[in-house]
Amino acid sequence: MDPDELLVRRAQRGERFAFEKLVERHEQRLYTLAARVLGSREDAADAVQEALVRAWLALPKFRRDARFSTWLYRIVVNAAHDVRAKRREPTLEEPSDPADPRDRFADRELSGDLQRALDALDETYRTAVVLYDVLGCSYAEIAELTEVPEGTVKSRIFRGRTELAALLGTPAEPAESNT
Repeated sequence: MDPDELLVRRAQRGERFAFEKLVERHEQRLYTLAARVLGSREDAADAVQEALVRAWLALPKFRRDARFSTWLYRIVVNAAHDVRAKRREPTLEEPSDPADPRDRFADRELSGDLQRALDALDETYRTAVVLYDVLGCSYAEIAELTEVPEGTVKSRIFRGRTELAALLGTPAEPAESNT
């Protein structure tokens, strides 16, 4: 059973407090997802805010055939794509954003080189790598979220890591052994 099930049911009946509790439970991971996909804390905050508005409005239609967190991640990824499409490209002279205290993954702060390499990845690879390596989602969760088979998720993660290694000038990790 989805650990959010009871709160989701209450929120679907219009209980704002229940939705606020769901937001509190997930906001740090949503913010981290958006920040890593977009490469900008400011854009991430905008994407998460937009995603939460969309989620509140769409909540009555949420059928609970997926985990709530997976559904919410999908909305954040879509909002991040929309923000990316609207934003101007940053220049190299712009300073990086300071750490945000809401980001509990701040101890995993990405170097400028790593974030630039992530930004250079195809969006499908970047999203898969961030969901798996940063947020710790399973292959099955990522497959559900991105609406592709698990094999495609594994391939995207492998290719994303390989491209990251090439962009960073480091050797790629060897493939995991299936023995």
